[in-house]
Amino acid sequence: MNTLPITAAAMTQPTHQTLALSGAWTGRGLGAVGQQLDALSGAEQSQLVVDGAAIEALDTAGAWVLQKFLARLRAEGATVQMRDLRPEFANLFEAVGRHVANPPDTAAPPAPLSRLEALGRSAEASVEQGIAMLGFVGEYTVALAGSLAHPARIRWRPVLYNIRSAGFDALPIVGLLSFLLGIVVAYQGADQLRQYGANIFVADLVGLSMLREFAPLMTAIIIAGRSGSAYAAQIGTMVVTEEIDAMRTIGIAPLELLVLPKILALIVVLPLLTVFADVLGVFGGMIMARAQLDVGFTEFFERFVKAVSVTAYLIGICKAPVFAVIIATVGCFQGFRTKGGPDSVGRQTTLSVVQSTFLVIVADALFSVAFSALDL
Repeated sequence: MNTLPITAAAMTQPTHQTLALSGAWTGRGLGAVGQQLDALSGAEQSQLVVDGAAIEALDTAGAWVLQKFLARLRAEGATVQMRDLRPEFANLFEAVGRHVANPPDTAAPPAPLSRLEALGRSAEASVEQGIAMLGFVGEYTVALAGSLAHPARIRWRPVLYNIRSAGFDALPIVGLLSFLLGIVVAYQGADQLRQYGANIFVADLVGLSMLREFAPLMTAIIIAGRSGSAYAAQIGTMVVTEEIDAMRTIGIAPLELLVLPKILALIVVLPLLTVFADVLGVFGGMIMARAQLDVGFTEFFERFVKAVSVTAYLIGICKAPVFAVIIATVGCFQGFRTKGGPDSVGRQTTLSVVQSTFLVIVADALFSVAFSALDL
């Protein structure tokens, strides 16, 4: 395909006060003419007439070069006049001139916030996020009520998948940490109990601390870091890649497919993981009691049955479903709040772990206050 040759931009100065322009004043045709204009603007000029009658082509780049040249001359005190520019080039030349004369304001860096203002904005953001989370809880509660009213709507395959991923796959880490925690509790209490000849009471220490507090709390924190973060990352990635919008477009409710299966699965598996942690934690305490306090397994178990009531065992189990709802809610909620690119996925994932862990500990403290008030 043949293309028309481009005549390079050129300028001549017939007289000291006249400048004639010719050729194509475009991005491809400018060449070294810009350097010539720079040299000319440095010369002393009191009055200059720029003749644009011979300009063959003009684009934004050429108009910008000319306008900057004329602006420099005017800044040096010269009187400049542009004449004989073709009508089809005049509008572009004037538009570029307005932009050169009035450049957009550069945003000044924001002033640093005072401590009081920063605290206020942080409080406002926290309140806004809390209200949004309450709205999210209301939305999935309505969806859950609808699914329970029509059980055929419950997606059992995602529920079973989440039971395996959040429950069965978490058994090794939960069991190991609970076993080590039982050993630590028994070891720390061994010296004090030995001083008073109360070695057998290690069963009370390990049993009550593990069943009522440590097992449900540690299990919830592990699941918050393991599964809660996975929920936020999964949903956040789907938001970034617009899969959530695609699901809504084809008529699939994201809450029913992504949120409800995770909540239902975690409500089922977290109490079971807590029971598993109870067993491993007490077993670790039994081993340490035998090694440090010469308390055999039989003596430990006999004292354990007397010291730990069914109520103490059920108190720990009853905490688990509440912790499960908190972890799944925060993880899914932060996933849906992802905005922008992949960096936001990481931020929301980290935030979900921090918030769920904090709320689990707060809930555990509230349980302790309530059980103390009820004398349990």
